[in-house]
Amino acid sequence: MSGLDSPLLWLAITCVFVFAGFVKGVIGVGLPTVVMGLLGAVMPPAQAASLLVLPAVVTNIWQIAAGPSVLPLLRRLWTMMAGICVGTWAGSGLLTGGNAEQTRFALGLILVLYGCMGFTPIRFTVSARAERWLSPVMGVITGLLNGATGVMVIPALPYIQSLGLDRERLIQALALSPLVSALALGVSLAGGGVLGLSLAGASLLAMVPALAGMYVGQWLRLRVSEVVFRRAFFAGLIALGAWLALRNL
Repeated sequence: MSGLDSPLLWLAITCVFVFAGFVKGVIGVGLPTVVMGLLGAVMPPAQAASLLVLPAVVTNIWQIAAGPSVLPLLRRLWTMMAGICVGTWAGSGLLTGGNAEQTRFALGLILVLYGCMGFTPIRFTVSARAERWLSPVMGVITGLLNGATGVMVIPALPYIQSLGLDRERLIQALALSPLVSALALGVSLAGGGVLGLSLAGASLLAMVPALAGMYVGQWLRLRVSEVVFRRAFFAGLIALGAWLALRNL
């Protein structure tokens, strides 16, 4: 199922992006994680990562634009964003190197770790003094994992949550990090010869179901228990990650 000329595969791609957009609409994160977890199991992970680039960019721009000016956040987090770019370019060799089994195994472990974190009540607080040196470190680690697996949330998401941002800034920051990650990943995949015109066109098409799912998710967010949905989402990630890791041992 590595080619994109199969109607069955396109049906799977459409369903995955609708669901991934829906998850992002409800809880604000999760599009790349869902796409890589589900599509990475049925096609080369580098190809799945290529498909998610444009939907991740557009949905996160949408999320950022819904809030106040993003410039103060950029001034605060620019070293983290720079670290994400450096780490992504440094770690992209595993994703583009053709060893799909190793990439799927690493992806499975990341999904399990992220899923387990969702059930952990522990929250950290980072002081302004520690933030100055910790931001670029967290950025580089996030970038390395992004470049290697296409998953953009660890350790960026828990780190951003530890900065004490107000609700609007937090929502923007949770979109800014994957936006920069997606852009850096797209450059790496294009430079590695994976993201060509064909996959770029497919990624453009994938934006439609992703945006549709996000719209429905945002509508439903006001009508369902976000806590229950989050628990189901993280439990699903643990099961999916464990399956991916075990089948690629």
